[in-house]
Amino acid sequence: MVIQQAWSLLIVALGAAFLPGISRMVRLPAVVMEILFGVLLGKSVLQIQFSGDWLSFLAKLGFLLLMFQAGMEIDFAALRRQRPGQLVLQFVIFCATCGLSMAAAILLGQGLFTGLILSTTSLGLVMPTLREAGISRTPLGQSALIAATLADFLTLFGITFFVLWHEYGLSWQFLRPVPLFVGFGLLLKAARLWSWWHPDKVSRLLAAEDTQELGVRFSLALLFLFVALSELVHLEPVLGAFMGGAMLAIVFQKKPHLELKLSGIGSGFLIPLFFINVGMQFDVVNVLSIDQIVFTAELLLLAVLVKLLPSLLFMVDGVPFLTSLNLGILLSSRLSLIIVAATIGRDQGFITEGFKDATILLAVITCLLGPSLFKLFHRPGEEQKGKGPQIEKRKMPAGWMR
Repeated sequence: MVIQQAWSLLIVALGAAFLPGISRMVRLPAVVMEILFGVLLGKSVLQIQFSGDWLSFLAKLGFLLLMFQAGMEIDFAALRRQRPGQLVLQFVIFCATCGLSMAAAILLGQGLFTGLILSTTSLGLVMPTLREAGISRTPLGQSALIAATLADFLTLFGITFFVLWHEYGLSWQFLRPVPLFVGFGLLLKAARLWSWWHPDKVSRLLAAEDTQELGVRFSLALLFLFVALSELVHLEPVLGAFMGGAMLAIVFQKKPHLELKLSGIGSGFLIPLFFINVGMQFDVVNVLSIDQIVFTAELLLLAVLVKLLPSLLFMVDGVPFLTSLNLGILLSSRLSLIIVAATIGRDQGFITEGFKDATILLAVITCLLGPSLFKLFHRPGEEQKGKGPQIEKRKMPAGWMR
């Protein structure tokens, strides 16, 4: 059934407006409700087709804003406060996760790209869960946040280089990201110098009240600049969007008002369109056969184990056994990045449409179970255990990080 553009705009706009309220009523994440709404509209149930390309265009824009915000969420100050031994431990945990993920991909009869998909986590789920538990700034919470940060950051780079290797092999084409990295370094240096010499203008960019919304304009310009650079060197634009957000996170440490404004644009409309579009492309027929149900169950089990087993290495840093397992349960939550990785894999031909649909189902299940089980098993007081750094309260100029 084909819906005219005017009606399709109305349906999607009403969904984006009312789904968050419905999600609070039924105690589900808004993202899950958006995906389910798309499933209802799309291939699985009503089989509605929207006329025109407006939804796919806005969904791609929401996708880029999602990755831009993911880059902004990284706390580079917390990374710099880590002792060298702690950073090594976090890197070892990530490498163990990658190794187990590759082994899981082989057990499932899939290619190595599946291992990268299983290595992902969801910083966007881990962070609010830790904040709700009141432990985001404790040693335990910082360990979990840094583990999620490294998983997001390194997996995204792994996906980029895997695509290059698949297309060109071990050749000079591997140098394609160099201009993007050089541009990132030069712009980062210039932005830090500018913010040092012009703290008044930085305050204006990050201010709550700005009739011209210069901070939003600057952020969106930075997003599209890095997306354009990625396209020019034939890299996934998602990498450029992520690096643009990471630059803001490095230069501006305290930017709550800017984050709120960007969230209003992204999470308020464009990002929900991405998840609604993901749901519309989901075909429930691909996961209803007996073989596919068994495969999805195996995928879910392995996806949890590849996070749960490496989390035991947190014990090296003084975290108790049960608490380490609980961190592993939380880190097994996947949502936005795993869907992004599956979308790239499907577009590049690394995975089938059926596997992508199984991955979406995996994301929905883990994003519900991970945070819920973590809060169920979390015991107040355990966050003081471990040797992670406490967050120091230091007075600094607004928005500036040395």
